[in-house]
Amino acid sequence: MKRKRFKNMGFISTRLAGTDGVSLETEKWAEVLERNKYRCFYLAGESDRPPEKCQIVSEAHFDHPEIVEINRYCFGKHTRPREISELIQGLKDYLKQKIYKFVKDFNIDIIIPENALAIPMNLPLGLAITEFIAETGFPTIAHHHDFYWERNRFLVNGVTDYLHWAFPPDLPSIQHVVINSMAGQELSYRKGISKTIIPNVYNFASPPPPPDEYCSDLRERIGIGKDDLFILQPTRVVPRKWIERAIEIVHQMNLKNPKLIISHSSSDEGDIYHERIREYAQNLGVEIISIDHMVGTERRIGANGEKVYTIGDIYNCADLVTYPSGYEGFGNAFLEAIYYRRPIVVNRYSIYISDIEPKGFDVITIDGFVTKETIRRIFEVLENQELRNELVEKNYRLGLKYFSYETLERSLLYLIDTLQTQTWRTA
Repeated sequence: MKRKRFKNMGFISTRLAGTDGVSLETEKWAEVLERNKYRCFYLAGESDRPPEKCQIVSEAHFDHPEIVEINRYCFGKHTRPREISELIQGLKDYLKQKIYKFVKDFNIDIIIPENALAIPMNLPLGLAITEFIAETGFPTIAHHHDFYWERNRFLVNGVTDYLHWAFPPDLPSIQHVVINSMAGQELSYRKGISKTIIPNVYNFASPPPPPDEYCSDLRERIGIGKDDLFILQPTRVVPRKWIERAIEIVHQMNLKNPKLIISHSSSDEGDIYHERIREYAQNLGVEIISIDHMVGTERRIGANGEKVYTIGDIYNCADLVTYPSGYEGFGNAFLEAIYYRRPIVVNRYSIYISDIEPKGFDVITIDGFVTKETIRRIFEVLENQELRNELVEKNYRLGLKYFSYETLERSLLYLIDTLQTQTWRTA
């Protein structure tokens, strides 16, 4: 009997749209799979992938009203109402049927849940995926970006039974992937689950195009003069990003026009922190410029008739990148800054210390707070073009060596082959 080759990959997540880390890494995985002749399809509550490759299920989104209601009653409390259990079970059954339909309609060979079995943004979706796998033994690569035990808002909850069972599940047809070594250790310790570590990556083998005329008006549009420094905070506005440190960096640089450019929105974690950093910046005399409305996945003219830029365009205009996060699952913005050859200030968060720093990157680091030495080193790099070019080129070479698409390709193709072999043996 001829062995069937897996060819159709089915990504499943709450949202696969925009510039959040999960969506970006999913796109990179899809690029690597497609260049190896696999076809990729998507089930999500929201997706910006080609419509003919997608099954959109609104209840899969973490912003769906019923999911918001579930989360309100399940987290920050030690028990949950019976009615919420019934709602969870009803949505789980509905979403499970949608997964069955997705697999059938697109003839899926492997499903790839993207963080949906790691963090309970949508409990019914995680339960539905788990039950589908338990019923079918379906080949699965579960891509875990961050676990519920890594987020304070999920630690007190009334759904311990669900979390133990499905976030993530320990089932024989699942290959588990984590993005850093510390997460892998915790997964093994807490669940007894073996894993593969695949870090976030960037396509270093294909250098970015140089800046062009499309971006020539960007600085003027956001109010930065030709002699002002473009200091970029390329993250969402959420507390763990420690944007206060970026504001302090700008403040202590004593610039004529101190401005901090923030490329992403507050997204799914509310506006309270956004208000906090605006007040903090105002107190320190730093102007916050939010440009999330100007950034998209591709260049285009927006509904208001004005240009939309890619995140690459924004990096190409930046003089300095600030990345003072207190916690990161890995560090997409770090890789982006390295890819676009920009000097970067990094707080030595735990994953940076364990998985990135040992590779030898030449960046400006802080240990939780900004010092005079930090500012001195920033100006040394910015004012010495030869030094700056030397360090960004060194960092690019290290990115190519350790965090390229080829790194992802080797591990991902091995996992697919492992699943194919297991499926063949049990058929």
